[in-house]
Amino acid sequence: MRTLTSPSGQEEAVTVRRSESADAQGIDSLITPSAQAVFGRVNVIHLLEKANLAVTLANEKDDIVAHASFFDHPLGDLVDPAHWEPFLQKHFRAEKCAEIFCSVKCVCLVSACQNLDFCIITVPMLSPEFLLLQNFLRVPHRITSLLPYELYIFPRTGLRWVILDGVPLQAFVAQVDGQVVGILIMRDEQDVEYIRAHYNIENFIYFSHHRYEEHAQIRHFVLNPSFQHFSKHLFKEVLRLAHKSCLYHRMYPPDCSQENSCVHHLDFVLNCAVPVRPRRQIIYPLEELGINAPSRRITEDQAPFAVSLISRKLTMEPKVSVNARIVVVGASDTGLSFLEVLCFCPHLRFNNLTLISTHGFPSDCNHEDVGFLSTSHAYSSRDLAQLPLHSYVSVMTGKMVGINRMSKYVRVSGGEKVPYDHLILCTGLQYQVPCPTGVDVSQPVTNSQLPAQSTHRRYTGPVPSNLFTLNDLHDCMAAHRWLCANFVEQEDNAVVYGNSIDVFTTVETLLSLGVQGHRIHLVLTPPEPAASCLSDPDVEKAVVTAMSKAEVQVHRNCTLAQMNHGEKHPDPLTSVSFSNDAEPLHLQCGVFFNLSNKGVDYDAFKSINNSFLVFDSRLVINASFHTSDEAICGAGPLTKYSRSYYTDEWSQANFNSKEVGQELAAMLLPLFDPTQEPADEPPPGADRLVPLYKQAKIQGGKLPGGFNYLHVSKPRAANLTEPPLQDRRIVTGRVETGNYFCLHLDCYELVETLTCLSLKPLPVYNYLSLYGKHQQLLGQLLTRYNQGLIHDLYR
Repeated sequence: MRTLTSPSGQEEAVTVRRSESADAQGIDSLITPSAQAVFGRVNVIHLLEKANLAVTLANEKDDIVAHASFFDHPLGDLVDPAHWEPFLQKHFRAEKCAEIFCSVKCVCLVSACQNLDFCIITVPMLSPEFLLLQNFLRVPHRITSLLPYELYIFPRTGLRWVILDGVPLQAFVAQVDGQVVGILIMRDEQDVEYIRAHYNIENFIYFSHHRYEEHAQIRHFVLNPSFQHFSKHLFKEVLRLAHKSCLYHRMYPPDCSQENSCVHHLDFVLNCAVPVRPRRQIIYPLEELGINAPSRRITEDQAPFAVSLISRKLTMEPKVSVNARIVVVGASDTGLSFLEVLCFCPHLRFNNLTLISTHGFPSDCNHEDVGFLSTSHAYSSRDLAQLPLHSYVSVMTGKMVGINRMSKYVRVSGGEKVPYDHLILCTGLQYQVPCPTGVDVSQPVTNSQLPAQSTHRRYTGPVPSNLFTLNDLHDCMAAHRWLCANFVEQEDNAVVYGNSIDVFTTVETLLSLGVQGHRIHLVLTPPEPAASCLSDPDVEKAVVTAMSKAEVQVHRNCTLAQMNHGEKHPDPLTSVSFSNDAEPLHLQCGVFFNLSNKGVDYDAFKSINNSFLVFDSRLVINASFHTSDEAICGAGPLTKYSRSYYTDEWSQANFNSKEVGQELAAMLLPLFDPTQEPADEPPPGADRLVPLYKQAKIQGGKLPGGFNYLHVSKPRAANLTEPPLQDRRIVTGRVETGNYFCLHLDCYELVETLTCLSLKPLPVYNYLSLYGKHQQLLGQLLTRYNQGLIHDLYR
């Protein structure tokens, strides 16, 4: 905010800021008839889109009082933008026109660096970036470096001018004193419509003001690190010389790395570009639509990729570098959504994001449909490939085994120490290796006779080689490979143990691999109070019928009592015994799938407990995600709210984990984002309330019988029994015929729950958009259903 004084002495406070598209009307009102008579009619939106720098002055009422747009070439058809320098030299006697200018502050370094090769600056990691550092090269440090400083260097060669030479083949060379210091090769973007349809590029540009031939794709880019601070000027000049306005960089996942362009260093591009979010896609029934289907250029199936954009108006857009070390433990839905929000902040550049994950980044595994586990539909393999997490986040493969709060580092299973300024714990919950109760099953014993703590002990012995506890894609792929190599062609039994939707998806996976149903024993543990594996009784009935038809043996209310008749080291596992409400159950076993006893990983528990963070069956947090240490936050099912809130029935496990991660990021961003206004003071007592979230809880998977299952519901408190939803229930199809679709509307006629059970693949993202919609938005759905006009919700 500055105060300006007019020639008449009138004072007015004004703010200088970058121009926005919303300013167009105010800017247009500043153009006087006399100016229009001289310069002609000005398309303000087009001016803002193509300007390298546009600045607006606004008063306290946000009325626009002045505007200026700056270009790197003369406007109009007076001269080709790529050849304006000779034009100026010819007509205006300009002796020399430099195409790229150094920052004024760099000139101040000339005398200091005359006899030196480098100027070096170290700054504390948590200190905000000052303007001078934007001309220095940041040296990335190793993940395990414990130094609390960032290193910046400026080479003496960086004080020289850079000159670009363009050639018709869209190849550009940057030279210094006749030596090549950088190369950029690009081609016309052939998939402009595909990118526009699949990515939100219109968050940054007005698409209609950019001709198709003005879009280009970076194919190769190499720049000497000494000239990193010239990167944005280099891109600006390339756009001018090539007559382009938008430059895209695609980043493919590791399994499609052959598609990636050669870019070195990638940071040089990311520092100048903005990451573009993917759009949620409508899944079209192309065969049914026929000639009415959208263009194949939009619907064609391409290898997924992340996109970054450099446009003319973004070349001068400053970014705030954030050097704070933010370490996320756990590649859960919560952790990934937290990182996603940070990576997609267009005006912030987080330099030190680290993910600690047991098996590395989730998309590093081949996401073929290996089955076994249900899904939350938060991140598919395609979703992950369209996010730039690989480019922005360093990954440390291993488990957290310790936290040193005094020195602020996390100890990883490989022995490495990962330092942090902000630590985010979101490991979620995992199935634990079951510990047999050890009761003598030769005598009649029931579950009610078991000691109270016998079912909650931790297993400490060696894990049998044919016992698989499935928690993530890595575990599922290992089990899949083992089954194909050692079990499918044999005659032994497969025992599936647990009581969740995952036991049913695992049974279906075994059946799909060719394991005969009579070899599969589904052993269900005693259910939790008010809990149900499958929320719809009709769906559960269909699944039970399908398993019976496939001859799968189902045993209910069983608790593991012995492995290999009580052997101390049961490897391989050949027999298992269970107690139940009647006679003990004895089964021969060729492979054992454990999907029981979900809880906090023991190494995570030890790390939390030994660092004296409050742990009460879960990591205890307050309403703003903080633990008892201000530098450590927790989120997701790992956590619970402090008992001082008196809300034991609500925890973050009740909510959509992706939404929780987004809210955690929103809570932390004000610490790093200088553009955010200070938050209003909360009303008295608000800090004693826990936040409630609105997005749906989602569950899906493939169930026995070949059924594709999807269940979407509003968040509900744990251990509270709600009355069944009978009114405003819309049902079409039948579970027996594999076309069952059920919608529940709440008292406001909003879609509160939907359940799909189909023998055909489900367009999941289409159906997810129904949640929370009023039935009137769905074409008076309830009225037409009551009139008998709705026969199939799938069509």
